[in-house]
Amino acid sequence: MKKIGMVLFLLSGTMVCGQGSYTLGSESTLTIDGTSTLHDWTVTANTMEGTINEEGQSIKAITFEVAVADILSDRGATMDKKMHDALKKEEHPKVSFSVTDARLSEGESQDINGHLTIAGVGKDVKVPSKISKTDGTLRIVGEKKIVLQDYNMEPPTAMFGSIVVGDDVIVKFDLVFERN
Repeated sequence: MKKIGMVLFLLSGTMVCGQGSYTLGSESTLTIDGTSTLHDWTVTANTMEGTINEEGQSIKAITFEVAVADILSDRGATMDKKMHDALKKEEHPKVSFSVTDARLSEGESQDINGHLTIAGVGKDVKVPSKISKTDGTLRIVGEKKIVLQDYNMEPPTAMFGSIVVGDDVIVKFDLVFERN
């Protein structure tokens, strides 16, 4: 009986040690690249939050949010306002992505299956990614094509409709999570 108790104690210690959580670090980047009838453009997400829960060597859950108000371009306030309006900033101030009960581990070319909510519309998506782990950090790198109208977003226009933003954008991310 004592041996069984000792084995259970050792196993529970191993399971606890194999669990961990990570918080999104400040060196993380997320950009959105798009086109228009006038020029290509890029905007940057400047305020992001996220966590990862790990169980053993597998990622169990991911939560990630971007503050819409802090997605900004280098082209000025007019473009930012049009983009924020398209994203319905006032009604839906955050873009979110979540994964629960995942079984992801380090490696190239993995699809992360999750739920993406943009402008109040949620969709299940597959996000092609590379996951790596070094020295207390977990990094997820990848990109995902998003079709604006899939999220009930009207591509912004300018100059009385003569400049129109393309319906497809590419979200590129390099997310570095630090062990808590």
